[in-house]
Amino acid sequence: MKLINMLAAAAAGFCVLISSATFADTIKVTDVAGREVEVDVPVKHVILGEGRQIYFVGALDKDEPFKRIVGWRDDLAKADPESYAAYLAKYPDIAKLPTFGGMKEGTFDIEQAVALKPDVMLLNIDAKTATEEAGYIEKLEKVGIPLVYVDFREKPMENTEPSMRIIGKLFGKEEKAEEFIQFRADSIVKVTVTLAKADPKKPLVFVERAGGYSEDCCMSFGNENFGRMVEFAGGVNMAKDIIPGTFGTVNPEQVIASNPDQIIITGGNWEGYVPGGAWVGVGYGADEKEAQLKLEALTKRPAFTGVKAVKDGNVHAIWHQFYNNPYQFVAIQQMAKWLHPDLFKDLDPEATFKELHERFLPLPYKSGYFVSLNVSQ
Repeated sequence: MKLINMLAAAAAGFCVLISSATFADTIKVTDVAGREVEVDVPVKHVILGEGRQIYFVGALDKDEPFKRIVGWRDDLAKADPESYAAYLAKYPDIAKLPTFGGMKEGTFDIEQAVALKPDVMLLNIDAKTATEEAGYIEKLEKVGIPLVYVDFREKPMENTEPSMRIIGKLFGKEEKAEEFIQFRADSIVKVTVTLAKADPKKPLVFVERAGGYSEDCCMSFGNENFGRMVEFAGGVNMAKDIIPGTFGTVNPEQVIASNPDQIIITGGNWEGYVPGGAWVGVGYGADEKEAQLKLEALTKRPAFTGVKAVKDGNVHAIWHQFYNNPYQFVAIQQMAKWLHPDLFKDLDPEATFKELHERFLPLPYKSGYFVSLNVSQ
């Protein structure tokens, strides 16, 4: 009888092992760099090559956004300290998560990454050149760690949906990813369909990237990222034909000569990078009155001398991190309201962002992402 019981127990244990094994499946995913990568899914241990990838990862694992994360880059606390503080307050254990430097800066510790035994490492496409030059892909492949590229920044209007699908597939959360993608698409359509029907005159828009971050002026966007979002919102991006790539600089004389109708400055709380800087601290729960004062101070710079947008009060600030996550549709809605206030008087970007938080995100919504010198907006 004892022998029979032992055999039965062993058989049961064997069945459990077989059952557990069936939960894992090796698949091939094509990342945004066009690389075909084999990964065992659903992944249980993940390294985020950029901490701000939590903006979407958190949407897939809303109840436990850090349950798969075994390590992440250290950028979130400096680039978006309010969001980091909110996550830390709700999930204090993230303070113990191993952190990394950046690939591009050459401060990434590959030995530390290997020691964490991740199932996959998610890396932004902008780190591809540095990754290849350092031979990281080959080194990680030798120890069985697949590296997958995603992109929410270099060509976000092209690569955001594919990136969300990739991460959804890796996490075994395809349905949730598609739900997010549909919400994003529906939110953009509310702007583009209205513009297509009304066909309004498009204002000339200068987008200053991280205004006040340094004393120099003026960083901006070419035909992607915020530059492309302006086009979606019914404007003409002033720097479109000046900057050949996604990011670049225009000189102050070009701003004055172009005389834009609208100016939109991206901002955030960059105390961790530039203490006491002139940047406009919009973001999660930001002090909007203080942000408005700092925005007004930036209009006094030589680059904006006599510019129509300043004269008319059509100068606005928007959260910089919209440039690096799949929430761009909220920025598109807000910019559409600024550029065409009569056409979009019933559109409510704040309500859209609040719904995004309620349906998908681990944190409650807090306003503070936009300010304007136009008091009517």
